[in-house]
Amino acid sequence: MTEVIAGVEVPETEAAAEATRRIQGMTSPLIFHHSRRVFFFAALHAREAGLEPDLELLYLAAIFHDLGLQVPFSEVEQRFELDGADHARKFLLDRGFPATAADVVWEAVALHSTPAIPGRMGPEIAATYHGVLTDVVGVGLDKLDRGLVDEITAVHPRGDFKNGFLQALLEGTRDRPDTTYGTISAGVLMHLIPGFRHVGMVERVMGSAWPS
Repeated sequence: MTEVIAGVEVPETEAAAEATRRIQGMTSPLIFHHSRRVFFFAALHAREAGLEPDLELLYLAAIFHDLGLQVPFSEVEQRFELDGADHARKFLLDRGFPATAADVVWEAVALHSTPAIPGRMGPEIAATYHGVLTDVVGVGLDKLDRGLVDEITAVHPRGDFKNGFLQALLEGTRDRPDTTYGTISAGVLMHLIPGFRHVGMVERVMGSAWPS
């Protein structure tokens, strides 16, 4: 049976169904519901902006975008966004998607927390970014029909999302704090870990190996 929420149809593909099961099994309910809301908000923003993303790729990007917070998939220490992106790309390639499609999803996941840049990129990448912005910090919420928003949150409730999401960011990055330099997660660590701070850009420049 086709699943339609807020006028947005969830892709009825084996990959989408498997990704849903995988993320639901590997992540917390908070991250699962957040990821699904991101898809629906992303699709609504795309429709409003006249974009025509591939809905299956958009769904896969949204469903995988925060997976890196849960489990480090890489053999090297890297940003959680890259962990999730690498896992998403492997998922697509292992299921026969072309490399171009896997790259689109990789970019959408890897850049979803980067300010401004993804909004200027392809439709799947831009829509994922705007969906994340809406669900996390409310940007663009005023542009969406309130009835559609309520329909989405009735199926995928927020609960105490603000505090829960900040805690998820903390737990997903506190063991690799150096990877958060220059990212949104840096502010979370500084807020929630007493005394934590990164070496800043001024210190990096002034302390470089160059004599001047």
